Amino acid sequence: MPAAKKKTTTANASPERRRELLNTAAEVFAAQGYNATTVRRIADEAGMLAGSLYYHFDSKESMLDEILSTFLTELWDGYDAVLAAGLGPRETIEALVTESFREIDRHRAAVAIYQKESKHLADQPRFGYLADSQQKFERAWLGTLERGVADGVFRADLDIRLTYRFVRDTVWVAASWYRPGGQHSPEEIARQYLSMVLDGIAVRE
Repeated sequence: MPAAKKKTTTANASPERRRELLNTAAEVFAAQGYNATTVRRIADEAGMLAGSLYYHFDSKESMLDEILSTFLTELWDGYDAVLAAGLGPRETIEALVTESFREIDRHRAAVAIYQKESKHLADQPRFGYLADSQQKFERAWLGTLERGVADGVFRADLDIRLTYRFVRDTVWVAASWYRPGGQHSPEEIARQYLSMVLDGIAVRE
């Protein structure tokens, strides 16, 4: 996980304002892409001068770093609690999917950024934690699926890695359409997804 980083905010900067600016930056990065986004564009969206943004952050890279590290720290707080709970394989999958949708609800823009940008960002030393997190994520999901097959909870003929990729992509792509405060709660969406993934969509005979 990301190591502690030197704070770039000044002593008088408001934490609330800082969060607002990060939320604005996240939405712009998600919509336009990191490389195409300028500090001026973020400042314009935030209703301030570009120079004023540097009162809170030293660069757009610092903003992106804080957006992604905050999201991943919260994600792993939830995942680690699930993995430490001693649940069965199916219950673990259910809890991980539910926690994933809760994170999409809390950090939709950050999830979208992570999906678009993490592959090339991971090559940069500052964002090395992205690759570490991805490896940890893969181990958690593959390990749970393998345990489920070994315990007879999941089908023995499953291609574990293909199943992992299917579930991963099915869940996280929801960040492209999900909007907080919509018709369905994260928990309800997770329940529907799990029903389709674990039980299928065909009527049982």
